[in-house]
Amino acid sequence: MEVVGSADDQRLDFGKMGHGCQHYRRRCRVRAPCCNEIYHCRHCHNEATSLLSNPEDHHELVRQDVKQVICIVCDTEQEVAHVCSNCGVKMGEYFCQVCKFYDDDTEKGLFHCDECGICRVGGRDNFFHCKKCGSCYSTHLRDNHFCVENSMRNHCPICYEYLFDSLEEARVLKCGHTMHGACFKEMTEHNKYACPLCLKSVLDMSISWQALDAAIEATAMPQDYRDTKVWILCNDCFNTTEAPFHVFGHKCGHCKSYNTRRTSPPVSPEEMCPPPGSPNEEMP
Repeated sequence: MEVVGSADDQRLDFGKMGHGCQHYRRRCRVRAPCCNEIYHCRHCHNEATSLLSNPEDHHELVRQDVKQVICIVCDTEQEVAHVCSNCGVKMGEYFCQVCKFYDDDTEKGLFHCDECGICRVGGRDNFFHCKKCGSCYSTHLRDNHFCVENSMRNHCPICYEYLFDSLEEARVLKCGHTMHGACFKEMTEHNKYACPLCLKSVLDMSISWQALDAAIEATAMPQDYRDTKVWILCNDCFNTTEAPFHVFGHKCGHCKSYNTRRTSPPVSPEEMCPPPGSPNEEMP
């Protein structure tokens, strides 16, 4: 025999997944305390204010500051709560009192991280909070990533959107810096394989370095340049070495990377601080 939910349960779920905006499925709108206007969500507010003609009017809604919401089912304005005080529907299947956040789409695996101070998607069991990086990371990165202090509290180096509370998935690079996953994909599709911030290689480039080894071996430089040496700084291991000059690239003598750049020869301590009475010392 089919079990039918109670009338109260059916009322709570009335209109579920039937309302919302491009960002969230929910059964309420929010009144922005910063400008007293009504929007479906903070992202709708931020997008609208960013288009205002006067730059001084541009501002963002602080999610924790929301005090009033409007039920979409019965159009009743009320204080932030999970269930509408008038018609009795859940204004979001998921509700966070801290973030003043509602969402009917619970398949996202929504959860609130106390240390981040915001709600995230993907399932609590699939993430851990890295205190040094200052954000939640996938559990497969636990003890398996290079920490950069507050790396997620920065802007994506490709599109410049703030990463910490972005709706787009972020990717942690080998160097510890972060960017949007979609921006990473686009960057590598354009044959750019170095972090835009520190220039370290973002992928295992060993096959490419082997191909460069073969190309350099097969392509001799003109006689005048065959014995020429240049000083290089490796972007991958940060060591300075002297390498044979070649138009195809210069190989690091430490980590064998070709992700290098020309630099000045190292200066000895004696050259940096000449002894008293030396010819380089300025006389009074």
